Amino acid sequence: MDAEEAKAKLLAVQKELGHEIRVFTNTTASEKPDDVSASATEEPDDFYDFTPEDYYQIMSEKIGAQSQVLKTRKIREAEAAVRRARITKAVIRVRFPDNYVLEVKFQPAEKIQSLMDLLTKVVARPDLPFYIYTTPPKERIKDTSKDFYSAGFAPGAIVYFSYDWPKDSEYDNAVAKEGPYLRDDILSLNGLDLSAEQVDDPVHPEQEPKPKPPEVASPLPDPKPAAKKPTKPKWLKL
Repeated sequence: MDAEEAKAKLLAVQKELGHEIRVFTNTTASEKPDDVSASATEEPDDFYDFTPEDYYQIMSEKIGAQSQVLKTRKIREAEAAVRRARITKAVIRVRFPDNYVLEVKFQPAEKIQSLMDLLTKVVARPDLPFYIYTTPPKERIKDTSKDFYSAGFAPGAIVYFSYDWPKDSEYDNAVAKEGPYLRDDILSLNGLDLSAEQVDDPVHPEQEPKPKPPEVASPLPDPKPAAKKPTKPKWLKL
């Protein structure tokens, strides 16, 4: 698939879904058991001493909390409106058990139900019930009437996909658990991203006209003094 064909395919899917999407695989490596983080090292005894900096930090936080209490309701609502206006999109990443990630861009005011509707269009088995959840801890998202901003999903969030079937059901088998979870044409978009389009190659240095070196005027030779004609001294008489 060449670049133009891939771009056309991605645009067609985005037009069908009504949102910008991106598909990629989760390459985040899990931590190794023998890896030791810096936080696991023992701290010296004086690390736990109460310093003047700690005191000033606690007092500033206390004063800040008191100022929030003293603010009127209108001021708090105005500040919340300003914060909300600054967020112009909600980028939601849906992680599937087969390590694929579907990234979708929404408006912060859109409902979570719009994400559920979109997933119904892109999953390989829309006939099976499913749900999304956040972790940690694992918490199933039940109220899909909230908008992304109110749910804390703006400017971005990661949610997880799972089929919702009872244990020992006909669908509770290895095939349904291992996937694929997304439609084949959606999986074919893996790695495509319109925002990462390559720009035209710049002109190579060897193709650029080389600037001519400035012409330096050659120094003129010093003029020779004119030769004086020999003259006879006045006292010489012939």
